[in-house]
Order: sequence, then C-alpha cells, then structure tokens
Amino acid sequence: MSDQIKSIVEKLNKEPFKKNYNLITFDSLESIQLLQLLNDVLGEIDPKHVVDIREEMPEQTAKRMLSLLGILKYKPPGSITDLSTFRQGLVIGSKPVIHPVLHWLLQRTNELKKRAYLARFLIKLEVPAEFLQDDTVADTNKQYEDLMEAFKNLHKECEQLKTSGFSTAEIRRDITAMEEEKDQLIKRVERLKKRVETVQNHQRMLEIARQLRVEKEREESLAQQKQEQKNQLFHAEQRLQRVQLQLKDMQHAVVDSKPESLMKRLEEEIKFNSYLCSEKFPRELESKKQSLYFLQKVVSEPAMGQSDLNELETKINEVNAQINQLIEKRMMKYEPIDSKFSMYRQQASIISRKKEAKAEELQAAKEEMSNMERQMLQKANQARELDGTEVLKGDEFKRYVNKLRSKNTFYKKKRQEIAEITAEYGILQRTEELLKQRHEAIQQQLQAIEDKKGISGYSYTQEELERVSAAKSEMDEMKGRTLDNMSEMVKKLNAMVADKKSSLAPIIKELRQLRQNCQELTQECDEKKVQYDSCAAGLESNRSTLEQEVKGLREECIQEESCYHHTNCMKKNLEIQLQRAKDEMKTYVSPDPQDRRKAIREQYTRMILEQENLGKKLREKQKAVRESHGPNMKQAKMWRDFEQLMECKRECFLKQQNQTSVGQVIQEGGEDRLIL
Repeated sequence: MSDQIKSIVEKLNKEPFKKNYNLITFDSLESIQLLQLLNDVLGEIDPKHVVDIREEMPEQTAKRMLSLLGILKYKPPGSITDLSTFRQGLVIGSKPVIHPVLHWLLQRTNELKKRAYLARFLIKLEVPAEFLQDDTVADTNKQYEDLMEAFKNLHKECEQLKTSGFSTAEIRRDITAMEEEKDQLIKRVERLKKRVETVQNHQRMLEIARQLRVEKEREESLAQQKQEQKNQLFHAEQRLQRVQLQLKDMQHAVVDSKPESLMKRLEEEIKFNSYLCSEKFPRELESKKQSLYFLQKVVSEPAMGQSDLNELETKINEVNAQINQLIEKRMMKYEPIDSKFSMYRQQASIISRKKEAKAEELQAAKEEMSNMERQMLQKANQARELDGTEVLKGDEFKRYVNKLRSKNTFYKKKRQEIAEITAEYGILQRTEELLKQRHEAIQQQLQAIEDKKGISGYSYTQEELERVSAAKSEMDEMKGRTLDNMSEMVKKLNAMVADKKSSLAPIIKELRQLRQNCQELTQECDEKKVQYDSCAAGLESNRSTLEQEVKGLREECIQEESCYHHTNCMKKNLEIQLQRAKDEMKTYVSPDPQDRRKAIREQYTRMILEQENLGKKLREKQKAVRESHGPNMKQAKMWRDFEQLMECKRECFLKQQNQTSVGQVIQEGGEDRLIL
C-alpha cells in the first residue's frame, strides 16, 4: 500500500498535475479533496470531466465517474467485490476505494486518453426496436453505423502513418540527391564566373550587383518600417480624436457649471431617487416577496405526480375561461361609460411603463458611470504609486502647462549661458596652457641662474614658506568664523525649540482628547462588527439552504419534464403503430382484391411462397448436382490423365528430335574431316 501511495504521489508531482505533495500531505487529504483530485485526473484523461464537484450533487458525481471508469474498463480490486460498496465508497470519498483507482489511472494515462477519445465516437447508441420501424430513424441509424466504421478505418490508417516513419534508404536517397544538386549548382557558379571573367570591369560590376541586392533588402525593410509608422500614426490619430472628445466633454461640463444648472441637476436626481424609493423599489420588493411566498408554499407542499399536474392544468384552463367570460360581460355592460377612462388608463399604463424603462436605463447608466469613476480612481492611484504624483485635471493641467513653458524658456536661456561659459572655459583653458608653458620656461631659466650662482633650490623653499604661512593664516580665520557660527546656531536652535513647545502644547491637549474618542469609537466599531458578522453569517446560512432547496426543486422539475416528454414520445409511437395495425386490418378485411393485395400480410405470404418455390428449385438442382458429381469427377480425372499422357508424349518426341539433329551434326563434321 505504501508503494502504491509513493507511485501516486510521484505521478501527481510531475507534469501535467504539479501538485507538490508528499506522503504526509497526500495521506491527510479530506474526502472532498480526494474526490476533487480524482476528478482532476479524470479531467486530464477526458476534458469533459473538468468540473468543480462542489457545484454537483454527490449522486451525479458518482454516476459521472462510474460511467467514465466503465468506458475505461476499470475493474475494482478483489477486496471490493460488491458494486454497491464500491459506489458508496466513491460517493463518500473513501481512501481504500479511491487510492487504487488513482494508481490505475496514473499508471496508464496516455493509453486511457486514447481510449476515452475513441469512446466518444465508437460507443454505439442503442435505439429501441420500435423506433427502428420508422424509415427515417432506420436510415439515420444506418448512416451512423457507416460513419462509425469509416472512423475506425481512418483511425487505423492514421496510427499506421504515425508508426511508419521514414526509412533510412529514403533519407540516404534524399541526401545523395541534395549533394548532386549542390555539385550542379557549384558547376553552374563556376561556369558563370568563367563567363564573367571575360567581361571588362567584372569585379566592379559584381560589387555593384551586390550593392543593388543590399539596397533592395534595405528598401524592403524601409517599406516595412513605413507601414509600421503609418499604423502608429493611425493609432495616434485615433488617440488624439478620443482625447479631443474628452476635452470637449470637459469643456461642456465647465460651461454648464452654473448654480442654476447645478440646482436643476440636483432636482432631477432628487426626483429620480424619490421615484425609485417610493414607487419602483417597493413594487419590486413586493413582487420578490410574493414570488418567495409562492416558492415557500411550493416547497411546503408534498411532491406532485403527473395526475396532479393534469388536474391543476385543467383547473387553470377552467379559471382562465371564467375570467375571460367575466371580462367580456363587464366590457358589454360598461363599455360606453368607461371608454374614455379605459383610454386614459391605457395611456397612463404606457407612460408608467416608459417611465420604468427610462428609470432602469438611467440607473444602469449611473452604475456604469460609477464603475468608470471607480476605474479612473484606480488608474489615478496606480499612476500616483508609479510616479508619486497625482493626475492633473482642468485648470491645474493648464497651470502645469504654463509652468512647463516658462521652465522651457528658462531652460533655453540657461542652456545658452552654459554654451557661452563653455566657450569662455575653452579660451581660458588654452591661455592656462600657454601660461604654464611660459612658467616652465622661466623656471628652467631661474634654475639655471641659481646653479650658476651656487644657490640651487632657493626660490622653491621661499615659495613653500610663503604658501605655508598663508595657509596657517587662513585656517586661523576659518576657526574663528566657525566658532562664531556655532554659537549663533545654538542660540537659534534653543529659541526654535521653545517656540515649538509653546505652539504644540494646545495641540497635545487636543490630541489626548481625540485619542480617548478614538478608543471609544474603536470599541463601538468592534461591537458593531461582531453584530454584523453574526447577522451576515445567519443570512448566508439561510441563503445557502434556500439555494440548495431551489436547486433540488429545479432538478426534480427537470426530471419530471423529461419523464413527461418520454411518455409523450412513447404515446406517439404507440399511436402510430396502432394506426398501422388499423390500416392493415382495413386493407385485409376489405372486399376489393387490389386493396387486399396491398396488405402487408398478403405481401409477406407472396414473398414466402416465392422463397419456398425458389428453395424447391435449388434443392432439385442440388440433388442433380449430387447425382452427377461422381461421374463428372471420374471424367475430370480421366481428362487430367489424358493431358499428362499427351504431355509425356510431347516431351519424348522433342527429346528424340533433338538427338537426331545432334547425330546429323556429328556425321557432317566427320565427312568434312574426310574430305580434307
């Protein structure tokens, strides 16, 4: 059992499952998770079974899995002999039942995929015999069987082609043919080279041809780039049109932003919301309550059969007929008086329906607008997270554009100044180089003079002493300045700290009060949240129970409808058969002999007589063949013996004729020798 689980875990961790299980996690799976895992493996074999088992009834899941396992020819192990126990274990997700199934499926996945694929086309639909009596059904069934046979043959041919492959001899032949073509091409190239060598300036012409080829390739690439740029231009124009439309909408919105227009909009919104709250929503709530009441009533009543449904249909028809009669009587009594009122009522109902439709359209438009605003806020937040700045709108964007323009002009000025400074820097750098060269020349002259006078290094030491004294004086000045600055900074910081303390004292008091309020509000929020969670959990449980009940009732309704349609079909078939039997009886009993000849019984009796006569003739012929079989076989044997005898005589005659010709040749040769 451990080896089986190890192999299952290894297969599940590989492609295409990639579950990343180990023995402990796999063994700790619950029954519903184990069933879902089995369903995933079956879905890999047959894609029709890729479903979530939580959305199915357990009986449906077990039925679907058992049907696929039956198609794949799975046999339960010897420990699970009873099919009912196997089915029960599959429903509850028992490990002793599901582990062998998983092991069997994962060991031969590719083979089972092929079998499941073929099962979709090769499992024959069993049509009842009473349906096959109809000609159209029989023809379609025959076409179905012929198509199935054609599919079998095509699949066999496809498998043979897959397994056949190419032979090495064919590949070698192809290689030799390609080598021959290569040699021919090389020879052609050499001939063309020899032909071109006689032409003057052939190297230049070859170079020009090469450049022409390169330019053609470049032309193709440029044409492709041109097409891409055209596409980009088209998209940019479309984007520009969209932006212009948005700009126009924004301008219209800015134009209409007056107090009177805003008041009108608010009044329209108030009217619309009051209509929704006072008329539309109460009506919808009442209809929902009524439908819920009817559903609860249907659920509380016992299950109904076909007879109950028929009785209800008859009652409904009777009540509808009574209602129609009452309406006709009322119209006959009050028609001249209420004609105008009825017209006004119709107009009022039409207006109310239009009002409801427009209210629904307006509500849908508002929801769409709110969704778009939500998406816009999300995009703005994303842009803020990426760039750290908010998206500008309206006047802010204009101000930002003006600011950018002023910065652009300022940038151009500064850029021009930088260009002038760089030019001046180049001039100064050149003058510095010239001065350095002159300084080096003067230093060399001074050193030569000091060497002559015998005081070499005097100027260098004097310069060093001057430089050190200048640096010392600068350091002393810097120390004095830094001490003064530090004392001033300490005074400023102390003054700033005192100011901040005095300004923050009332804010700290307010902050303490706000903290207390915040703690109280958080406690109240936690209590409300607990109440909300409990209420939501209760409502969710009630909703789930109602959904399960409605789902069960829908399934029962579907089953009853299928039974109803099946019985109707059976009834129609029986009526057709009964009508055929009545027609047969009429034709068989009718005094007219021609009609009687059309009866099926008469036709079958004639066919039986014809077959009996044919059988008699064939038996007589068989008897004659049996009687003449012995003499005919003897005669055939005699003819074969006669053929063998004649063949033997022919061979003997040919041998004798060959011998006489050889003797004549020998005799003629001897005579020739004698003459010589």
